[in-house]
Amino acid sequence: MADAGRPYWSQEVEEVLGSVRSSPAGLTDAEAVTRTPAPDPRAGPHRARDASRELLRQFAQPVVLVLLVATALSLVLGDRVDAVIIAAIVLLSGLLGFSQEHRAAVTVARLLDQVRVLVEVRRSGRVVSVPPPAVVSGDVVVLRAGDIVPCDCRLLAAEALQVDQSALTGESSPRHKHPDPAPVDAPLGDRHSVLLQGSHVVSGRGEAVAVVTGGRTELGRMSRSLTEHATPTGFEQGSTRLGLLLARVTSGLTVVILVVNVALGRPPVDAVLFSLALAVGVTPQMLPAIIAVSLSTGARRMARAKVIVRRLDAIEDLGSMDVLCTDKTGTLTTGVLTLTATLGPDGRHSDLVAGRSALNAALQTGFANPLDDAVLAAVPAPGGWHALDEVPFDFERRRLSVLVDGPGSRLLVTKGAWTNVLGVCGSVRAPGGGSLPLADARDDLERQVRQLGEQGLRVLAVAERPMPGRTAVTVDDERDLTLLGLLVFADPPKDGLAGTLADLRALGVRLCMLTGDNRLVAARVARSTGTPDPVVLAGTEVEAMDDHELRERAASADAFAELTPSQKERVIEAIRAGGSVVGYLGDGINDAGSLHLADVGISVDTAVDVAKSAAAMVLLEKDLGVVVSGVRLGRQTFTNTLKYVYTTVSANFGNTASMAAASAFLPFLPLLPRQILLLNFLSDLPSVTLAGDRVDAEAVQRPRRWDLRQVRDFMVVFGLLSTAFDLLTFALLLHVFDADATLFRTGWFVGSTLTELAVLFVLRTRRPAWRSHPGTPLVLTSVLVAAITVALPFVPALRPALGLERPSLGLVLALAAVTGGYVVAAEVVKRWFFRAERLAAVSAGTATARDTPRRLGSGGCTTWPASTSTWWVRRRASGPPRRGWGG
Repeated sequence: MADAGRPYWSQEVEEVLGSVRSSPAGLTDAEAVTRTPAPDPRAGPHRARDASRELLRQFAQPVVLVLLVATALSLVLGDRVDAVIIAAIVLLSGLLGFSQEHRAAVTVARLLDQVRVLVEVRRSGRVVSVPPPAVVSGDVVVLRAGDIVPCDCRLLAAEALQVDQSALTGESSPRHKHPDPAPVDAPLGDRHSVLLQGSHVVSGRGEAVAVVTGGRTELGRMSRSLTEHATPTGFEQGSTRLGLLLARVTSGLTVVILVVNVALGRPPVDAVLFSLALAVGVTPQMLPAIIAVSLSTGARRMARAKVIVRRLDAIEDLGSMDVLCTDKTGTLTTGVLTLTATLGPDGRHSDLVAGRSALNAALQTGFANPLDDAVLAAVPAPGGWHALDEVPFDFERRRLSVLVDGPGSRLLVTKGAWTNVLGVCGSVRAPGGGSLPLADARDDLERQVRQLGEQGLRVLAVAERPMPGRTAVTVDDERDLTLLGLLVFADPPKDGLAGTLADLRALGVRLCMLTGDNRLVAARVARSTGTPDPVVLAGTEVEAMDDHELRERAASADAFAELTPSQKERVIEAIRAGGSVVGYLGDGINDAGSLHLADVGISVDTAVDVAKSAAAMVLLEKDLGVVVSGVRLGRQTFTNTLKYVYTTVSANFGNTASMAAASAFLPFLPLLPRQILLLNFLSDLPSVTLAGDRVDAEAVQRPRRWDLRQVRDFMVVFGLLSTAFDLLTFALLLHVFDADATLFRTGWFVGSTLTELAVLFVLRTRRPAWRSHPGTPLVLTSVLVAAITVALPFVPALRPALGLERPSLGLVLALAAVTGGYVVAAEVVKRWFFRAERLAAVSAGTATARDTPRRLGSGGCTTWPASTSTWWVRRRASGPPRRGWGG
């Protein structure tokens, strides 16, 4: 928006209002309706989705598209039955995936409505709350401390307004904003008359008119770059690596099989269709749907546990979390601050300290905070005073100054952290009036503050300075103050906190406190949580360390005290650099950066908007017990997702290896393309129910992470086991039942489906299968699919279309026997595999002997002699430390 070539930040307020056809009173409801909000490119993963696009995406995978083209070619060449059946199965698979993903998206959207961030705008003479995407050009936005700026706005009025725009400009300090026009050529960060989308209000208040919305904002222009440079979460990295692994395996084996079939002189179209169908069959196409269903199911369960998930993949990261960083107030303590004393420098009660602190708390215009609330609850603000100006609180200075005018005096009253206020004082109020040099009282004051801190009491200092004739102040005026005394606050630890923290430790999660309070208070709170001799590092120590030293010290620290927001972020980065998955729990304006930086940002529904928006999860109750429940549910969700991955990739790899072997010696295709796709579709149906499957108790006792090496090894070991039983089936079919091509395909189709269904109950748990109870939906779906599979060859109308024939009773019993033998063998190999995994972890130093029981899990899997898996242990121990499924 510009007039006469000038950008809106350099125009007068009246010009800007005219250009957007608005007024200081904002729009009417009718005007707002006619102005369609511009799309927001940052709407996130849970924005309203186009159902038709979601459906088309199911069929947009390259291998599926190539298969459909080949199917069309087959139709042209006259093989209509094959083409129609293949197309129908692909369509059914796509519809199944679409229905699961779409339902998951709807579920999450409903949950997000519980923690929506709203913005206030003036419409039709009143202030109403609307979602940020509903703000239109011309809306007058009302902003206070903690609010997020919903679009690019031009300031109309401001009162001590400080805005953090670091997301756009990289500036570490908030910028003062006022409505005077900025220069035409002002850089982005120096446009003091503009509030930019993505920034948030640190202190003060203001009103601004929306000028640019949606993708045309400065942040909208940057969104693609921001997305490209966003650090992927642990779950995203694992999913990507898994996809690449499967792509390599699938493409390699498929090409080999295609070459073999062509070399054996089989019709090229049949060979291509067979290879492509196999590629589709061995690719876990349902993985996106399974992940979506698992995550949405987890989100519903977590909502019942008072955790609202804003970013679905954070559920998996919560399960992987092994360090939880948290603030102190309201999390480890009750959060109900009480002003217990107002002390003069001599340690006695001081009415002057009480009165001056009440003035400062009542007349400041920044964000509301529990400390000011506690002051005003205990001390009424003196009458006859009014504010002229203020220097708002920020987290670097850690103090707030208000210029007040009252009966006979004009004063700068400063309140803040003890150390930070003391640093700008030159004298101390004497007991009888007047002042003393600060040096004369400093030792006594510091001793007094230390004693209070050792009792777990929080201390602020209050100071003043006469400012005759002044009407405005800046940070430079915070000097040569006279210290009046101390404010003492109590915030006791929560009842039952030690038990909750013990639960976290039992889950393998270490708690690390990050607080702005002094180290004495932090140490006292840490001791009350069950840590007898806590290691506490101060912000000054953090500042003096290089990254390497901080990473080493952070690994053993119990708490960090006297931290600035930037130091909090550096601590989180250091812990992450040490290999941990870090969660951060915070609800203040100063927590936004840390919430973004952590693997799992957690806030509460009472937090300021900027904290809620930065968080991946929002607690409906600020209690660590809720986090404990969330961790368990996150691990259950991750476990159920990995059940599908492990069982499917091993079965599909085995089938592919069997296809390769069969193609080399059979004079016909071992399965028709339509049979491969139908087998894949039927075996995937029970997998959809894994999202709600029961999870063994021991599976949630440790942090969970993707382990691609374990996925690969699991795939190879159990895939080859599957291939061995496939070869046994081939031998039975060819040498016992003298099967022709149709009977061979019938036997393998039925046998392969039954073995996949049966082995799922073995591989879904580390316990013996009979000691782990699967979910009822999984059992019922598996029984139904097994019945359908066995029945298909007996339905006369379907046999010709599917290329099947009616098997004899002897063949059915033989296939059942092979399935039973496969289940027993899989159980034996499973015990050996996971024992080898655990011994490898001990050998590599990632576990201890205490972690290696004689029996695996709580189900009592007896271990094998050490010599049985020595070679495997050596092989696994040579790799990097891992945590994986069931591990």
